Amino acid sequence: MRNLLSHQYILPLVTVSLLALTACNKAVDSSNPNAATTIGVEIDDSVISTKVRSALMADELIKSMDVKVGTRKGEVLLSGFADNQMQIDRSAFVAMAVEGVKKVDNKLTLKEGKQTVGNKVDDSVITAGIKTAMLADAQMKSMDVAVVTRKGEVQLSGFVDNDTQATHAQDIAKSVSGVESVINNLKVKK
Repeated sequence: MRNLLSHQYILPLVTVSLLALTACNKAVDSSNPNAATTIGVEIDDSVISTKVRSALMADELIKSMDVKVGTRKGEVLLSGFADNQMQIDRSAFVAMAVEGVKKVDNKLTLKEGKQTVGNKVDDSVITAGIKTAMLADAQMKSMDVAVVTRKGEVQLSGFVDNDTQATHAQDIAKSVSGVESVINNLKVKK
C-alpha cells in the first residue's frame, strides 16, 4: 500500500489547498467583469499554465528556453528570452494549441549577444534580489510577478491588480543593484 504522503500526492494536494485558501478571500460578482475569479477558474488557469509549460518543454525547437507562463481567465502570458524569432513564433503557436487557451500574449524577447557563465550568475543574483525586494514590499503580491534576467535586462510578467502596482513593481526592480533596464510586461487583471 502506498504512503499517502509520498511526493506524488503532496504537490497536487498543496496546490489545490493554496488555491482554495486564496479563493476563500475573494468575493465574486458575476455582473462585474473586473470581479475576482472563482476557485474553479483559478484551478483551470493553473492547469492551463501547467499544460502550456509541458507543451513548450516537449517541443524540440523551444524546450531549452526559460519561458515564464502566466494564465488569467484563459489568457496566457509568455515572457522570457529567445535565441531567434522562430522560437518566439513557435512558442505562441504551441501555447495557443493547448486546450482551454483563449488568447496568447507573447512577450518573449530576442537575446542580445552571447551569455557567459559570469552573466548567468549575476543574472541569478539580480533575479533573487528583485524577488526578495518584492516579498518585503507590502504593496506587492510577488508570487504573481515572474522575473527573468538576461545580462542585466529584467523582464517582469504576470497579472497584477492595477497600473499602480505594475509601476511599483518596475520601480522595485530598477532599484536593485545590477539592473540595467526593465521591460514591464505586467498586465492588469480583467
